[in-house]
Amino acid sequence: MKPQLRKVSTSPTHSFSARRDTVPYLNNRWHYHPEIELIYFERGSGTQFVGDSIRNFCSGDVVLIGSNLPHYWSFDSSYFSPQNGRGADIYVTHFNDDFWGGTFLDLPENTSIKHLLQQAKQGIAIYGAARARVQELLAALLEAEGTKRIILLIEALMAIASSKDIQLLSSIGFAPHFQHREKDRISNIYDFALRNFKQKIALSEVAAVAGMSDNAFCRYFKSRTGKTFSQFLIELRVGHACKLLIENQLNVKQICYESGFHNFAGFHKYFKQITGKSPLNYQRAYLQ
Repeated sequence: MKPQLRKVSTSPTHSFSARRDTVPYLNNRWHYHPEIELIYFERGSGTQFVGDSIRNFCSGDVVLIGSNLPHYWSFDSSYFSPQNGRGADIYVTHFNDDFWGGTFLDLPENTSIKHLLQQAKQGIAIYGAARARVQELLAALLEAEGTKRIILLIEALMAIASSKDIQLLSSIGFAPHFQHREKDRISNIYDFALRNFKQKIALSEVAAVAGMSDNAFCRYFKSRTGKTFSQFLIELRVGHACKLLIENQLNVKQICYESGFHNFAGFHKYFKQITGKSPLNYQRAYLQ
């Protein structure tokens, strides 16, 4: 899997970057960077890729991305349509794990933060009280100057490190590959899948997007992601079904076909396999 190396800009007066994005396209390429990323989506929704994890993201989500972990947020198409008036609003902070000095994390008082940054190599979704606290701190960080910036960042990391309400995203065995010649291939595959997952996709179609023969594509995709393209498509379709169930505007049979499944029994089987719940139980749990 080849993400694109992205350079994170910093100013001469700041040791780490903090910014607010109001457009949905700054993170819409499969990319990585040596800096750790803490991101809060105040407004936005779509499909999130972190390592080999595929899931939906929505307004309010907070995610911690470890150093060099590939990631990609594909916003829903409505965010790219001026007629809809839906604007993105994202707070994002990037920092190196040694910007506060080479020995800072080795201090005994910082054991929990050091452990957290190790966990972040798989990506971490933050929930509950810690999420609300990090949302406040990232908003304050954007306006702060001087030492206060560092204090606010440390407070955010402490809030996450002390929380039990977190979820690791990518599998522990995920190992990205960074060959330069492949830098756009996985992005093209993802873009194609996101545009077409509601339809049947022939293997030859996606192999052509990757510029490979069918057999070579199957070997490539499995060796890079640890899953077949068919498994990847099923996860993408189930993720879309989850979103539609939460929106509660269609019945389950409509959601099945709208998500790209052509067999109702297969939809139930794969949905329960991935989420641990039937579609109706998933919807009830969310609404409750």
